Amino acid sequence: MRRIYKICPASAWREAEQQGVYRGSADDERDGFIHLSTLSQVAETANRHFFGQSGLLLIEVDVDALGAALRWERSRHGELFPHLYGELALGAVTSVLELRARSDGRHEMPELKA
Repeated sequence: MRRIYKICPASAWREAEQQGVYRGSADDERDGFIHLSTLSQVAETANRHFFGQSGLLLIEVDVDALGAALRWERSRHGELFPHLYGELALGAVTSVLELRARSDGRHEMPELKA
């Protein structure tokens, strides 16, 4: 199983659990897709977009469960990033991990699988 990742405030994820689906952040809604990251991209995503923020979760997602709604598109540094055009079904989520903020504003990355 291949995995990709979504960084999300815990409050937004709790709401998704109640609704049975994650519809994305305000940035996701603006861009028309849910921004996701690969294992090699997630630390930079955390530092670039979530620096100094606490109360975050790292949502681990099974790539194969997303089907045709998942597209790989060029973004930062010309790298291919996973973008989900649609809602994230909770059944595609393999784990939910705490993303702890350090005193320097960066985040401790839990042990992850690609």
